[in-house]
Parts: sequence; structure tokens; C-alpha cells
Amino acid sequence: MAKILAIDDEMDILALIANILRRDRHEVITRSEVTEIQPEAFQGYDLILLDVMMPHVDGFELCRKIRGYVSCPILFLTAKSDEEDVVNGLMHGGDDYIAKPFGVKELSARVNAHLRRESREKSLSRLTVSGVSFDFDAKEVWVGDHQVRLTPNEYKICELLVRRRERVFTREEIHEEVYGIDGDALFTTITEFIRSIRSKFKACGVSPISTVWGVGYRWDND
Repeated sequence: MAKILAIDDEMDILALIANILRRDRHEVITRSEVTEIQPEAFQGYDLILLDVMMPHVDGFELCRKIRGYVSCPILFLTAKSDEEDVVNGLMHGGDDYIAKPFGVKELSARVNAHLRRESREKSLSRLTVSGVSFDFDAKEVWVGDHQVRLTPNEYKICELLVRRRERVFTREEIHEEVYGIDGDALFTTITEFIRSIRSKFKACGVSPISTVWGVGYRWDND
């Protein structure tokens, strides 16, 4: 059973979502509006369903502001079919989108697929992606038979990116992962960390971290 937050200004949609997901034995919390963004109010959930077109706060903007405080999957509910709008949402920290109107089976399947993937990622002790192998228990990174010597902060960044490699992280989000909410180090230190990490990987013949210009960084999922 997962704890899910659903936000939509249409009460009928909220009721439908709650009925569908409660049948799957999930705990569903619903909100019909967001007038003030308090990041702590969005913590503690396993997945968030977020409507895009809301009267007080745009769903994309809400996602962008809370993403640094929550690591769970965020799925947009949107009637917009324009590809640019969808891409914009995913670039602001969303993991997927479900187009309205949606079917009962589609919503259930999409939500449960994200929850299963999230569960598998958290339980993994070893993972190899883009030619780079991680031992999460030992906090070691290898390329072939060569161990990549990362500093603790460099390792934190790499683990964050590889575990959530389906999305792009801004410098601000990476900064919080490294230093915490109250960290006072400059955001530019993240740029320097990324440069150092890339240099160490380049020496091993791999380049797994991509820059998404104007947004942030992501781990290549090859």
C-alpha cells in the first residue's frame, strides 16, 4: 500500500482518482486547491498526482517549487495535448503525465508501474548504467575493473542522478541533496562538482552525465 496525494480543482476527478486507487489498497489524500506553497505539506508521500491547470497555482510551477523537497514520482494530470507543454512539465521535475480523460485501468496501471519501479530502485544494492557500475552498500563506483575515486559529495550527486535517471535535476535540487535545505554553499559549487565528476569519468572513457541547457543535469540511461 502506498500513500498518494492527488491535487485537482475538479471534485469529480478527485473522487474518481480516490475510488480507483483505493481499490488498489492505496491510501489517497486529496486536495482541490493550493493557495500557498509550503513544501513540508507535500512530503511523506510515495507518489503525487498533480493537475496542470489550476486556478491559483499552475501545476508546473508547483512541481518546480516542491521538487527540491520531495523525491517521490510526480505525475501530471493534463488535458493539454501539446507536446511542448508536456516536455515543459517533465523538465520542471515531473516524471510522467496522464492525459484527461483517462480510463480506470490506465490510471491504475500507470500509478502502480511508477510505484513498482520506485520500490525496485530503492531496494537495489548494485546497478550498472551507461558503462558505470554502482555498489550502493559500499558507496563505490566502477568503470570496468577501474574504481572511480569520488569525494563523498561527488558520490551523492552521482547516486542521486543514477537512481532517478528518468528526470532532469536542477542545480538547486542537487545542492539540497548535497548540503540540505539550510546549506549556505553557493549553487556554483554544484557546477564545479559536475565538472570534476565528468573529468574522472572521462579518464575512464565514459561520459554518463548530460547537460539539459537551461534546466540542469541528468544521467544518460543507455
